[in-house]
Amino acid sequence: MRTAFLVAPEGVEQIELTSPWQSLAATGATPRLVSTASGTVQAFNHLDKGDTFPVDLTVDGAAAEDFDLLVLPGGVANPDALRTDPKAVAFARAFFEAGKPVAAICHAPWTLIEADVVRGRSLTSWPSLRTDIRNAGGDWTDRQVVVCDNGPNTLITSRKPDDLDAFNRAVLREVGVRT
Repeated sequence: MRTAFLVAPEGVEQIELTSPWQSLAATGATPRLVSTASGTVQAFNHLDKGDTFPVDLTVDGAAAEDFDLLVLPGGVANPDALRTDPKAVAFARAFFEAGKPVAAICHAPWTLIEADVVRGRSLTSWPSLRTDIRNAGGDWTDRQVVVCDNGPNTLITSRKPDDLDAFNRAVLREVGVRT
């Protein structure tokens, strides 16, 4: 299972990157950190700087067809930066066009809104995105995890770090791992 984790160079919520990464890696999956710039990614623990992580590929050198799954970690600054980068938005959209599963947590649906892929889909997020998702044609609900198969691919969304256990279980089920 080749998994792309798409993040901006700064601002990803560390636990929303590391928890799904470790969960997938424990199954033998091959997670790869994809960013809009090479070098390292500065993660955050809410507003405090966390660890840095090496970038494996930039969106310039990555293609959806090289991966089986896309994970979009949140944090406020991370998806806000991604949604203003046309190549990052196109990379995310390509997973929908290819019918591949996408998992997004917290503020990450902002990138999906920009990619125009939430219309007609059920999803959840950090509560402040509710109006954005509804304005983009999505059906927002306040649940720990939402798995939406209404579309070309499966979309798994979750609200916040407290929901990571449920989010990780849903992602693992989607890729065929019993939980």
